[in-house]
Amino acid sequence: MSALLVGVVLALAVGVFGTLVGFDRERSFYATIMVVIAGLYALFATMAGAMHALVIECAAGLVFVAVAVLGYKRSLWLVALALFAHGVFDYFRGPYIANPGVPAFWPEFCMAYDVVAAAYLAVLLRLGRVRNRPQHSPHL
Repeated sequence: MSALLVGVVLALAVGVFGTLVGFDRERSFYATIMVVIAGLYALFATMAGAMHALVIECAAGLVFVAVAVLGYKRSLWLVALALFAHGVFDYFRGPYIANPGVPAFWPEFCMAYDVVAAAYLAVLLRLGRVRNRPQHSPHL
C-alpha cells in the first residue's frame, strides 16, 4: 500500500473516530493534532543526530504551533489552514531541508494525512459540527 493511501486512510480514520467518540467536541482536538504533527520532523532530526536540521525543523515547527494556538484561541479555520499548509510544506521541504532522519515514505504520507485532516476539519466547520470560536467565560 502506498504511503499516500495510508496517509489518506489514517487521517479519515482519526477524524471519524474523533467524531464518533466526541473528541472533536473539544476545540483543542485538531489544534493538538497540529502541534504533534509540527514536532515530528524535529523528532526525526533528533533521532539522526542532525543538529543543523533540528534547528531548522524546530523553527518551521514553531510557525505551525503558533498558528495552531492562534486558531484554537480565535478560529479553528486557522487550524485547518495550518494542517493544509503543513501538507504543502511536506511536499516542498525535501530539497531545502537536509534531514537524514526523515523516512523516505514520510513526506508523502504526512502530506496526505495533513491535507485530508484539513479537509475533514473544514467539512466539520462548514456543517457546524465543531464549534469554530471559543466560548468566553466571564471567569477568565
